[in-house]
Amino acid sequence: MEVHELLMTALRGFGVYALMLVVIRITGKRSVGNFTAFDLLVALMLGEVVDEIIYGDVTFAQGSVAIVAIAMAQYANSWLSYWKHGFDRILEGVPTILVKDGKLQRDGMRKERMNEKEVMAELRHQQIEDIREVKLALVENDGVVSVIRHKWAEPIQKADLGGEHAKEKERATGGKDDPPASRRTDAKKMIE
Repeated sequence: MEVHELLMTALRGFGVYALMLVVIRITGKRSVGNFTAFDLLVALMLGEVVDEIIYGDVTFAQGSVAIVAIAMAQYANSWLSYWKHGFDRILEGVPTILVKDGKLQRDGMRKERMNEKEVMAELRHQQIEDIREVKLALVENDGVVSVIRHKWAEPIQKADLGGEHAKEKERATGGKDDPPASRRTDAKKMIE
């Protein structure tokens, strides 16, 4: 390969780098953080275009037009998803319920292709020992599992202070502090 070609590849690389910095700043922080399916698609497409430009398979101008077009589609998608008129459900999807009121939701697990072990592992990441503590666990649009605990099971447990929350906890757990093995999300379940 000639020195001239190597220098041109380096120059195209610098040019694409500068262009991508501008595109990422315009499209916003979400393009860098947790990816939704659409964000991942955009990243893959941009990666392919960048590759074509750097190695000279397309001209810098052609590649730049493609990058700007993809960035405009991403920008339009983010605005369409922002407004509450239904496009957000189509473009970004909706969270999937995995656990509701301490019970596994098999339909949601099937939709996300997650088995019970994977759900329990995700709950352990959230320091959940007893699935009965979970009011709602969802797979968010970016693939992260979020957990909402029952009020009585929040980190500083209100049930420990007595009153209505203590009664609610007693009703939910049947007055038993330790969950049965089938309801544990911690390592003890695997050992038993």
